[in-house]
Parts: sequence; structure tokens; C-alpha cells
Amino acid sequence: MTKTILTTSAGAPVADDNNSISVGPRGPLTYDNHYTFEKLAHFNRERIPERVVHARGTGAYGTFTLTKSLKDVTIADFLQNEGKRTDVFIRFSTVGGGQDSHDFARDPRGFAVKFYTKQGNYDMVGNNTPVFFLRDPSKFPDFIHSQKKNPRTNVPDPRMAYEFWANYPQALHQVTILMSDRGIPASYRNMNGYSSHTYSFWNEKGERFWFKWHFKTNQGIKTLRAEEAAVADPFGAQMDLVEAIDRGDFPSWTAKVQIMTEQQARDAEFNPFDLTKVWPHDEFPLIEVGQLELNRNVDNYFAETEQAAFAPSNFVPGISSSPDKMLQGRLLAYQDAHRYRVGVNYNQLPVNAAKCPVNHYQRDGAMAGLSPAGGNHHQTSEANYFPNDRDNAPKPDTSVAEPAMPIEAGAWLDRFDTGEDDHYTQAGNLFRIMTDDQKQQLADNIAGGLGQCDASVQQRMLAQFEKADPDYAARVAAALMA
Repeated sequence: MTKTILTTSAGAPVADDNNSISVGPRGPLTYDNHYTFEKLAHFNRERIPERVVHARGTGAYGTFTLTKSLKDVTIADFLQNEGKRTDVFIRFSTVGGGQDSHDFARDPRGFAVKFYTKQGNYDMVGNNTPVFFLRDPSKFPDFIHSQKKNPRTNVPDPRMAYEFWANYPQALHQVTILMSDRGIPASYRNMNGYSSHTYSFWNEKGERFWFKWHFKTNQGIKTLRAEEAAVADPFGAQMDLVEAIDRGDFPSWTAKVQIMTEQQARDAEFNPFDLTKVWPHDEFPLIEVGQLELNRNVDNYFAETEQAAFAPSNFVPGISSSPDKMLQGRLLAYQDAHRYRVGVNYNQLPVNAAKCPVNHYQRDGAMAGLSPAGGNHHQTSEANYFPNDRDNAPKPDTSVAEPAMPIEAGAWLDRFDTGEDDHYTQAGNLFRIMTDDQKQQLADNIAGGLGQCDASVQQRMLAQFEKADPDYAARVAAALMA
């Protein structure tokens, strides 16, 4: 068997990895211990900044198989022909906690899918809930600060979260989901995924359709009660996914979409681009379009899962954004976060690199030089500017031009306050379809944190629950008194 030789990072063979050079057996080290210094210097730089949200997570590779063509509504290549398979990488995560947090915290779960299509990478960056706490991105830093550790004690503080929610009732729908039995999934395999945002398809006729993704777990929904989560393995969700794939028990999800025409959006009684609202399924039914399966674990967690970079702005021809304000903010923020956290050339890393040729005029930056799938990822001897006179240089393709997006007639630029919008009906509707046991779990889970707050916060939260459903408020009030 061929012996594998230990080398430096530059490839030179290493004679001794156990002993540094010293002045005698008991003397100090010498300045020519460049190999020891290399190891220590690299060790000092092994960590990159953790994600400010979604820091704790796990990922795996798999496939998306189209079972229903969507060619009538989109030109996206991977959504044209039934049976077409597209490689994917999926990362699941908790949201608010850092890498030191618990797999079974009461927290939304990230559900991000990278589709490696023939036309480039398409990222669906969603959660396990169909709505979110906010509809305006300017409040995202404030909201996350309220979910993080107390700045003085450095421990989680539910008083901060409820103080924010008491002052921001548009969060009530998502709070109701978070505090319900769905708030702690039993595993990543036993939860759904949603785009939450509204996106748009566009077809070869230039027609635009609004849509939402739904990924329904084929393993069934399973959740943990608060007392079960308290004694669960802190790494249980991550190990569950790794072990299931290792034994060939590949988790899968049925992919569905809701679709709305532009005219239906104009006529809707609610704002279809409001991230705090769902689209009624009786008006916009779920359409099954594919199967998502995970079947291969990563080889190296840091190189793949930790450096995986998803961005809602990673679209392909036939898929685009919408007037969803939170989505608009994320189109800018995610790529900016990756450039800071991983580096400007993060898309050259294998887990992020497109599987099709990539040709552009971006140049240089830290770690430039990888080219996993051919194309012009890095500086060459060719022109690094456009336009140019080279016949073989990359040129735009006008055939994939996106149709114009409609706006409201006579719209004015301003700051539009949504404080008086209906924040309560959909939260109340959700409460009313719960079983009695689910309603009681909801009330008890809320009381656990709200009971630590002052009277003013409690009263304002109870007023929100009352507007959603009087029984909702009564149950929480009773739980607070228990």
C-alpha cells in the first residue's frame, strides 16, 4: 500500500510533526520553527464569523425531481419537463441562536434549497413557517436583537422578545405559530419548508405569475413539547439527519406551489406581498410539482455546510422577485453578508459554485482562482471589461430578459405606515383550527415567557390575543394565573 506523506500546506514533505526545534531538549524554541508557526497561525484563523442569524445548522445533498411541468408559467429550465432531475444542496438551521445554541430551541427553522440548474444556481431561502414576524426589512435588526441574548447578562431573555412583540402586533401570526406545538420540530426531517415570500414566474409570452413554494414533509409532522425538548440531545436534530442518510433512510418532501395571476393580486382583499399573511388555500390551491430528496451527507462540515451561501437574489431565467418588502431587503442583505463572512469570491467555493459555465467580468479579490465547472471564474489574459471587441468574450443574452414588473398606477414614493392593518384575523383563524390540546399548549408556552414580563407588556399582548380570538386571550390569562 502506498504510504501517504505528511506535507506542509505548500506541499513540502514534513520530517517530524511531534517536536518543534529547540535549543537543547529543555531549551526555548528557535525562530526558524516555520512549520510550527504555520500550524499555529492557520489554527488562529480557522473560524470565520458565524452567521448573524441561522448560525446553527446542518446540510446535505440530494435531488429535485419535477413531476408536473410548469412551462405554461415559467421558462426556468429545471421546471420544464416532467422527470427532470436537478441536484440540490439543502441547509436546515435554527434562526435566533448562535452556534452554541440548542437544536431543540423554540425557534423558527431555516429551510434553504440551492438548485444547481443548467442556467445557474437558483436559491429558495425559506423557513419552516409560511409567514414571518415582519413585513418591512428596516425592522429586521431590531427584531433579531430582541431575540438574541441580553446585552448585559449574555443569556436569552424572553422579556426582550415580548416587549418587542407587544409594540409590534404585526408579528402576532408568526408568534402564534412559534408558540404552538409546531414551535419545536422533532427533527429536520419532520417539518415542512416554505418560501414564505411571494416570488414571480414569467413565461415565454412575457406573462408574469406570482407564486409561493411549499415543501411538505413525507415523513409526517412530528414535534416536541417544551418538557421533551428540555431533556433532548442538544445535537439531536443534526445527528438525526446525518444518521438517517447514512443508513439509507433518505428524507423527502413533496414540492408544491401556489400560483396567483396579476389580476388576482390586484383584486385580492389582502396584500399578497405581505410576509405576515398566508394565501387562502381554498382560493389558491396547492399544486404538486415535484419531489425533493436528500441522499448524501457532506464530507466536511466546515468546507460545505458552514461555507454554504444562499441568497434570495440567486434567480434563473423565468423566476424573479415581487413587491414583497422583506424580500426586497433580503435581495441586498444576503449577498452582502456572504461577502463579509466568507469573502468576495464565495461563489467559487465548490458548494456554492454553479455546475454550468460561469462567464463574467468580475475580477480579483481574496481567494480568486477557483473554477470548478469551467468558464471564466477568475482573471485570465482576456479582456476584463465590457463592451469589448472580442468575438469570443461573454455577451448578454437578450432572450432571457425579464418582462417589466407592474406597479400601482399613480404610486408615490413615501413611507407608508401599516400599523392599522389587520394583524389579527389570520392569527385568529389559525387558533380556531387548533385542537383543544394544541390551544392549551399554545397558552402554556406563551405564559412561560410572558409571565416574566411586566404588567404593561402582559396587558398589551393579552389585548392582541383578544383581537385574534377571545378564547385565545382567556386561555393565556388563565395560564398566567396558574
